[in-house]
Amino acid sequence: MARSSIRGLTWDHPRGFAALDAASALPEAADLNLQWQTQSLEGFESHPIGELCEQYDLVVLDHPHVGEAVEAGCLWPLEELFSAQELQSWAAQSVGASYESYAWQGRQWALPLDAATQVAAARANLIDGALPASWTDVVDLSSDGGVCLSIAGPHAMLSFCSMMTAFGSPPEVERSAAHFVDEATALEVLDVMATLVGRMNPATHALNPIQMLEFMSRNDEVHFCPLIYGYVNYATRTDERAPVKFVDVPVARPAGRHGSTLGGTGIALSRRSKPSRELLDHLRFLMSESTQVDFIPAHHGQPSHRAAWTHAGVNDASGNFYRDTLATIEQAYVRPRYSGYIAFQTRASSAIRAALVDGTSHRQLIAALNAGFKQQSVR
Repeated sequence: MARSSIRGLTWDHPRGFAALDAASALPEAADLNLQWQTQSLEGFESHPIGELCEQYDLVVLDHPHVGEAVEAGCLWPLEELFSAQELQSWAAQSVGASYESYAWQGRQWALPLDAATQVAAARANLIDGALPASWTDVVDLSSDGGVCLSIAGPHAMLSFCSMMTAFGSPPEVERSAAHFVDEATALEVLDVMATLVGRMNPATHALNPIQMLEFMSRNDEVHFCPLIYGYVNYATRTDERAPVKFVDVPVARPAGRHGSTLGGTGIALSRRSKPSRELLDHLRFLMSESTQVDFIPAHHGQPSHRAAWTHAGVNDASGNFYRDTLATIEQAYVRPRYSGYIAFQTRASSAIRAALVDGTSHRQLIAALNAGFKQQSVR
């Protein structure tokens, strides 16, 4: 009798799919019969996690979905599946808050398979002199129209959160907070964002990070993006694409924080799964140092292990992608994870984008963001 398959869901980019698919095809994983399927980046960012967990055993997710998943009761808490020593080891080896971002209500719900945050991306060969190190430098460079801000989908909100962090006042994450953002800082941030968006090619407004990096690497129109989720896949030259240089995001003040909003992906086990020893061993393999340093980078992935981010060979093969953005991911802002946050993020991003493009009053926008946050707090 054929063994039933284990169904996994990830997202449809080589960074999200290739290493998982290759690992499931290894001889030692043959008895698992693990089959990976994919969804779009937009689905990964916004699809209700409870619906996905009804259909799949393994789910690759974004950490702001964790509270929603816990409320739905659709994930296994990892404390019931792995030893405390194992979990502590994975926490210690992960860059930035990649591990902690999947914790909620005192339990761990996913393992940080992949680490990412918003970083700065440049076509360095198209920029005279040093790359912008401050937000003042970014505004100055934008005068020729070659600077783009990532504002499609949720990314207007994510870029706003990153800049709030850089300008010294990260958005609140606790539902009990009196407001979501400080008005004075938000006004300063929105003024800079509006200047940049006003100088952008409108055709780039709808580009998600993958599309923006494709656009940057295939033509010479955009030469700098100060905040965009880093994809190591674009850091090296191919026959079709020029290399994109990834560096730490700009600071707002001398020696200030590299304001960025944490991304990356976690791998979680849905309650419909039956966590066998073989399946748990497969997850241990994916999180091991050797896999993170060798196997995942060799299969277009972006590891979470600090040993990979600091490894000379991994950096040599990626144009120093990891070493040159490590400070940013170590300082990244972690979004709220409560149930209902994703819906708030979607509405807020739409409002921010509309204000930047159409010229809505920034004070009215800030008031709407703070009011929307408070409405979430009383759910």
